[in-house]
Amino acid sequence: MNSATERRIVSGPAGPIECAIDRPPAGAPVRGQALLCHPHPQHGGTMDNKVVQTMARALVQLGYRVVRFNFRGVGGSGGAWDQGRGEIDDALAVATAVFDVQGLAEPAAASGGSSLVVGGFSFGGFVAARAAARLAAAGRAVERLVLVAPAARNFALGEVPDGTLVVHGEADDVVPLAAVLDWARPQVLPVVVVPGVGHFFHGQLPLLRRIIADAWASAPSHS
Repeated sequence: MNSATERRIVSGPAGPIECAIDRPPAGAPVRGQALLCHPHPQHGGTMDNKVVQTMARALVQLGYRVVRFNFRGVGGSGGAWDQGRGEIDDALAVATAVFDVQGLAEPAAASGGSSLVVGGFSFGGFVAARAAARLAAAGRAVERLVLVAPAARNFALGEVPDGTLVVHGEADDVVPLAAVLDWARPQVLPVVVVPGVGHFFHGQLPLLRRIIADAWASAPSHS
């Protein structure tokens, strides 16, 4: 994302997993940790996707240490596409490995920033939702989910907690807005709809960044 981004390899269930870690500026208070999941590996998705990087910038601005990673078979990560099953395991492996690494998790806990945010874009939104559910079931509360254009048409996202931030483009031709509304409606889950914007938020990435930041300004915690 920038010259300060740290690249790291951690062990995963299908082999090494390539990660990128971005931190708030030196001396800035650390609010917590954030784990972000990238779009579909078989359609060019990587942790360096522009939407994912925009999400990371917003969360760093809010005071989170942000970890992005490549799913199995992408970039420097070992293994092969597993139709979403193994990719959820990858996300959980990164959460376990990186959040236990000295120099990342421990200073956050010492400064009071122990909260955890999980987010994702498109297919990554599906993985984020399912990984957060498994973390919660294991007793690790997630402060907030951030889902941008989540893949509600082709994957079963399941129910998500109150306070989940969902942002979707009105003109999304990859994941139709109607599919996201059909998923959100039974949960009475608000969806932030950006008029005229497509799946990749072309030309509107600064707006996406502001939407994420504003969500924290209006409701700072959902833990």
